[in-house]
Amino acid sequence: MWVSDNWKDYELLDCSDGERLERWGSQLLIRPDPQVIWKTEKVSPAWKKPSAVYKRADSGGGFWDIKRLPERWQVKYGQLTFNIKPMNFKHTGLFPEQAVNWDYAGAKIRSAGRDVSVLNLFAYTGAATLACARAGAKVCHVDAAKGMVSWARENARESGLESAPIRWIIDDCVKFAEREIRRGVKYDAIIMDPPSFGRGPRGETWKLEESLWDFVSLTARLLTDEPLFVIINSYTTGLSPSTLSYIAESVFSKRFAGHSESRELALPVTASGLFLPCGAACRWEAR
Repeated sequence: MWVSDNWKDYELLDCSDGERLERWGSQLLIRPDPQVIWKTEKVSPAWKKPSAVYKRADSGGGFWDIKRLPERWQVKYGQLTFNIKPMNFKHTGLFPEQAVNWDYAGAKIRSAGRDVSVLNLFAYTGAATLACARAGAKVCHVDAAKGMVSWARENARESGLESAPIRWIIDDCVKFAEREIRRGVKYDAIIMDPPSFGRGPRGETWKLEESLWDFVSLTARLLTDEPLFVIINSYTTGLSPSTLSYIAESVFSKRFAGHSESRELALPVTASGLFLPCGAACRWEAR
């Protein structure tokens, strides 16, 4: 496992019976989590005094039952500042388990000893973008949702990176990658966080299991002759870390040599001292 255990403003206090109890700064949230199939005793007193609880609706989706919660607030990770806003489908605008990947990317960029360009695809609210920019990279941030790109730019401003060399692109990631190939644009590193399911601008269906191989193969054509790293994230149930490594080895190592490593991402649980699995990631690097 790669465990994100350097947080100060986030803490997974406990998890039991399909729910996780989290501290986001000073706010306490209870959210559903399908991985939490155990029914351990809920010993933390914070279970009884949440700021908000996300409740599933009988008709699908759900809603936030707000006790006392601001519309937005901020949390910090190192020198980065993120705006947190509870949204539909239980999200908050940040995946704290990804912090271990932000640290990895930042360290690789700082130790490269040269200028580094990074392409962040399906870039959401920009945490990985900001981590790479803070480490000194030029970053191209791409997401199809205008609201997410605006949110990412807010996070950049709050992190003191408003003037950092970041290209903010609102576009379908597949279409953008194809255009960059035609333009002859290359990147030293690529980060991707593709969704499990989605639809393209013309109604095209995206299913990760069916689309990932072609998409990863496409992005390989965007790497420079001396690439630094690639990170592939997956939250699709049943898609194991070894599957991600098989793809990375078959695409990137075959073309550039190098090697890959894939593991579960996880968060430490304060109440139990155990770890909650939160998806998978693959890191491929040329050396």
